[in-house]
Amino acid sequence: MLACPDDDPRRAGTIWAANLDDPLPVITPLIAASFCPAGPESLPALATALGQDTSAEMLQRFAAGRRCYAAWVEGRVAAYGWVSFDEEFVGELNLRLKLLPGEAYVWDCVTAPPFRRHHLYTALLGYILRELRGMPLCRAWIGANLENVPSQRGIARAGFHRVADVLVARVLTLRQVWVQGYPGVPESLVSEARRAFLDNRDKVWLNALAAAKQAS
Repeated sequence: MLACPDDDPRRAGTIWAANLDDPLPVITPLIAASFCPAGPESLPALATALGQDTSAEMLQRFAAGRRCYAAWVEGRVAAYGWVSFDEEFVGELNLRLKLLPGEAYVWDCVTAPPFRRHHLYTALLGYILRELRGMPLCRAWIGANLENVPSQRGIARAGFHRVADVLVARVLTLRQVWVQGYPGVPESLVSEARRAFLDNRDKVWLNALAAAKQAS
């Protein structure tokens, strides 16, 4: 994910947004599934969806106000996703996302291996967006690794729109991250992505990159 000073910056991820006032597509998974919010009482099923016990971490998430939504197939958790409403650490990019009132961030979406390739991920995202529409919210954000094309396809099918790419480089021995708008996206929305994902710090990084190139 990192580039040396002499290389072009590398695109590390994509940022997507859904306007919760817009019509949402109806996604039907290829297998029978039910969708519902998942609370602490569902911890055993959630924690073992991938065959490992992460109940302690998930309990901390619930205590911090995160919400979880799950797809159930034949009594098992087949997929789940988490939603935050204030701030969240984006581990893949080492960034801390900061949300405004009225925004939500969808993250850590997982589909158990036996249930993949059945559009459960897309259907779950669609269910989450419909649930969020019932709250005093206007926008939902989600991110994806650039290499994860199937995830990006699922995100797009669920009603999200690609807003920007996250670029990473090494400048003056420092790791620099900034957001570059996707072609055709209004600059006002790209600015909102910069505000949420970078707290507008990208201006500092861009100035440093320009200075490094001038010095070379």
